[in-house]
Amino acid sequence: MNNSNINCEWGLNGLKKLSSHSDVIIIVDVLSFSTSVDIAVSNGAFIYPYALHDKSAAEYALRMNAELASAERGKPDSYSLSPSSLMNIRPDTKLVLPSPNGSELSLAAGSKIVLCACLRNCTAVAEYAMEAGENIAVIPAGEKWKDGSMRFAAEDLIGAGAVIANLGGELSIDAEVALTAFKNFEHNLFEVLENSVSGNELLDKGFEEDIVLASELNFSSSVPLLQDKAFINIFPQ
Repeated sequence: MNNSNINCEWGLNGLKKLSSHSDVIIIVDVLSFSTSVDIAVSNGAFIYPYALHDKSAAEYALRMNAELASAERGKPDSYSLSPSSLMNIRPDTKLVLPSPNGSELSLAAGSKIVLCACLRNCTAVAEYAMEAGENIAVIPAGEKWKDGSMRFAAEDLIGAGAVIANLGGELSIDAEVALTAFKNFEHNLFEVLENSVSGNELLDKGFEEDIVLASELNFSSSVPLLQDKAFINIFPQ
């Protein structure tokens, strides 16, 4: 679709701004929700986004007949928001994956076509989005400060730009900025992610492998689509 309109806005407020006139919404949360979703659905799992990791998450998992991801990243033999913990997830596993950024945004998009993208699957998701609708909103999730306000995240700006690089059509100024950021850093993605605020936090906790996985450009052909409350890979291999 050559007449596509490509917009890019940050976080929940950005999603609310764009959702009413968007056909497709693409959530980008590189470290680590989107990367975790890509890896899990590539293995044939079903990922149920959930905003909070509290008692209600356990109740929700029970209602969905699903497992609940551990709140502790790196806990042995447990699935979590750590992408490396999901590398060997069993096919057909149903997993509730709480996240205050990617999951919250996924659930806020209402009845729109919702896709989940990261650096690993940016081309595959973009190609599907172009077939699915003309008005496409790319939403970099960002992170949250302790007071709940949003922190702009370099990795999500670059991830959004990676998706936009594969979308044809008229770009908003914010979409052009994201595209420029990706083009500037596409040849040293690991170093950029490693030196970002989020990357530093992961390194300090010993999760370098998660950064490696998140920085792998076009490593995956998965297209995670939110369907019946879960992300599934609509093009399984």
